[in-house]
Amino acid sequence: MTGRLSLGVLGCSAIARRRTIPALDSLGNVRLAAVASRSAEKAERFAATFGAEPCGYAELIERPDVDAVYLSLPNRLHHEWARRALLAGKHVLCEKPLTGDPATTKDLIDLAAERGLVLRENFAFLHHPQHARVRELMAAGRLGAVRTLSVAFTIPPLPSDDIRYDAALGGGSLLDLGVYPLRLAWLLFGDGLSVAGAALRVDERLGVDVAGQAMLVSRGGVFVDLRFGFQHSYRCRYEVWGSTASLSLDRAFTPPPDHRPAVVVEEQDHDERFFLPPAHQFRLSVSSFADAALRGAVASEEQGWLTGALETARLVEDVRTAAAGHLA
Repeated sequence: MTGRLSLGVLGCSAIARRRTIPALDSLGNVRLAAVASRSAEKAERFAATFGAEPCGYAELIERPDVDAVYLSLPNRLHHEWARRALLAGKHVLCEKPLTGDPATTKDLIDLAAERGLVLRENFAFLHHPQHARVRELMAAGRLGAVRTLSVAFTIPPLPSDDIRYDAALGGGSLLDLGVYPLRLAWLLFGDGLSVAGAALRVDERLGVDVAGQAMLVSRGGVFVDLRFGFQHSYRCRYEVWGSTASLSLDRAFTPPPDHRPAVVVEEQDHDERFFLPPAHQFRLSVSSFADAALRGAVASEEQGWLTGALETARLVEDVRTAAAGHLA
């Protein structure tokens, strides 16, 4: 491979068009070679917009001028097409979640390791420095002993034809929004999280969950309260409460590139705000993936990303299991 990654986009989604492709287009070490869609017309529109060649799914996977695939298909198709890309020798950046269950996630992880390929979930928020600052404050004891994490990621109802309402395509709020708080909990507390309880609100007509809540407990005894759904006003925030202070962060998962984050620490008689520089988390995510692919998969460097993906899939399954008797 040369010093430039030749990338194909599989799936012409809104997130690909608005966020990921413009981010990779801004990098000097990535070239967009091809775009594939179920609709030839849509592939042609995308390709014309971003200066790439239109093609079909299978054709893109087999193209010799494609080193890596950015996969932005509906959730239900992630495992099949990520697997096909890995078997074709392509590095894979897949929109979150990698898959909807631990078994298929592990299958992809094992295949990537066997082939020496980079496999990443495009959880762009993980690359934003604001969360590293939160972890620094927690580790420095700024909050005292951490007792509770409370996270909310909610949005208003979607248009009726949105694919996130389509059960056959792996829709639902848990896989679309709930995975963010779950991945954050793993980022902050690591392995050993257990689901103590959960409830999902399922739209019987659509057959998908439209809202949910879950209670987790970390290995160290921290309570984790998660809320997500398509039925609320917009909220994208988390709070960490400790024995001596609390910390809060708004726009936690979706900060615009020009947003200047403020980590707020509150004590009984004192508030403190830590203002951070803006960061383009999609560019950082794509850049990190491209650098890893160009360098070649290094097991020790990739382990954290893959463990996080597997743990997130396990927690999704555990939330579903815990919620089975609590469907609203």
